[in-house]
Amino acid sequence: MRKMNRLGFGARAGGRFAAALAGAAMLASAAFVGAASASELTVWCWDPNFNIPAMKDASERYTKAHPDTTFNVANITQDEINQKLQTQFLAGVTDGLPDIVLIQDDNIQRFLQSFPGSFVPLSDSIDMKKFADYKVAAATFDGKSYSLPFDSGVAGLFYRTDYLEQAGYKPEDLQNISWAKLIEIGKDVLAKTGHPLISMDYNGDDLIVLMMQSTGQWYLKNGKEPNILDNPALKTALETFQTMAKAGIIKSVSGWTDYTGSFTSGQVAAVPQGVWITGTIKSVPEQSGKWRVAPMPILEGVEGATHFSSNGGSSWYVLASSKHQDEAVDFLKTVWGGDVDFYQGILINQGAVGSLLAAREGAAYKASDPFFNGEPVWQNFSDWLAKVPTVDYGTFTPEARMAVRAQIPNIANGGNIDEALKAIDAQLRQQMQ
Repeated sequence: MRKMNRLGFGARAGGRFAAALAGAAMLASAAFVGAASASELTVWCWDPNFNIPAMKDASERYTKAHPDTTFNVANITQDEINQKLQTQFLAGVTDGLPDIVLIQDDNIQRFLQSFPGSFVPLSDSIDMKKFADYKVAAATFDGKSYSLPFDSGVAGLFYRTDYLEQAGYKPEDLQNISWAKLIEIGKDVLAKTGHPLISMDYNGDDLIVLMMQSTGQWYLKNGKEPNILDNPALKTALETFQTMAKAGIIKSVSGWTDYTGSFTSGQVAAVPQGVWITGTIKSVPEQSGKWRVAPMPILEGVEGATHFSSNGGSSWYVLASSKHQDEAVDFLKTVWGGDVDFYQGILINQGAVGSLLAAREGAAYKASDPFFNGEPVWQNFSDWLAKVPTVDYGTFTPEARMAVRAQIPNIANGGNIDEALKAIDAQLRQQMQ
């Protein structure tokens, strides 16, 4: 998915929010969707350039074979979906909720754990072994999986071949390297071309997330307890980031537009990010043939470290309140859970790398991409997808990420990392009370 708002919707469901949210629960649902017919499935999702056209394609395929089932795909922002679901779940009001909803992977556990029984366990009807393990794990609670895994945030190191060549490096020099080696390369690129290696908004933590998940570690232990002070992956990631900042190989940017502009305008030499950034990189036709993609660098010295990581991604859920549960589940199982040709189409049209492992065998995934020097980038991403370590996001990932983000500017300026970790831990524990 495109990088939208990754902060989630604030703190957990609890007493301090109930009073404020319960009153809003009775707001008219008509603001989001119209009345549904007996044979109409209502779907809530965001992004008219990505999720919505993919869902419309899926629904048209299903309706062609099942004419009595139609779909109302509503464009609702991620924040609105999160707020609406939490508000109505807290108040026990289900009127106006959709049949199917899209939720980002690192937000789902708070819904599953805070509001048990609100979603249909899809593992009762769909074989979850058909999907990437880490995607299934994100939506598994009490032994059941609730999602139909959709787009992957599987990550890669996008880089400018022309800048690297000017600094004396070939594509093979970027294959399966460590972050320490990438820093060395970044210093050479900066010295010989004047281009910083990467860009980063110091109000974000995407780089830290990419490093940490590649080791199978997360901000939370077993999804429940803070995993900050004794987390070698987190500490090493922060140390690596600080080294890069001190070396001047990170271009500091402000906001999403500034971030994407830093590489579409050719200011930086590389972009470590989820596959969903591909469309933005390819939005400048003049740069065709100047890009390649390598596996993510490894965080050396950390147990469990790999070259595979993820950032972002979302999945589909069926609401237990749906009057059309059987149809909704069958739709997800039939198209999203088994139609390989469908996945070729959304890969070509939306650049969506799905989580259905069988999709990798399709022609679109195997095709080379001239923009990336003829590399089979989609095949590579889909191969890496199956190797991303599983982590437990738990219910407090948004709070943990906000605590880390609060310390990023200080760390970039040379602040003491042990003290920063203590501050992160303290803020997270306070938010979890």
